[in-house]
This record gives sequence, structure tokens and C-alpha cells, in this order.
Amino acid sequence: MNAKELRGKAAKELNEELLKLRREQFSLRMQRATGQTVKPNDFGRVRKDIARLKTVLAEQATAAKASGK
Repeated sequence: MNAKELRGKAAKELNEELLKLRREQFSLRMQRATGQTVKPNDFGRVRKDIARLKTVLAEQATAAKASGK
């Protein structure tokens, strides 16, 4: 996932993507807890994607707040 791609999306789409990533993160944790094989780099990838999404959402909120005044 690329930050440029994310900036082109609407807030609603970003929130849906965030929910999807949170579910994936939960699924990875459950797989690890039950002893199923999980690629270790998947945890970091999902965590970083969530951080990117939150950053873009915060940028959009700040921009909307600044233009609304």
C-alpha cells in the first residue's frame, strides 16, 4: 500500500480499508496463538499499513479543518 494511493481516496474508503486491516491484524494474532504458521513479516506490514492509513486520515481531517475556517 502506497501513501500516494491512499491520499487519492475518500475518507469513507479509508475507514473501510482501516477496518479490513484491523481484522487482518486480529486474524494474524489468532493464527499465531493457535500455533498456525504465519509469516513474521506480515505483522509488521499490517501494522505499518494501519499507521499509513491513520496518517492520511489525520492529514485529511487537518486539511478539512483548515479549509472550513
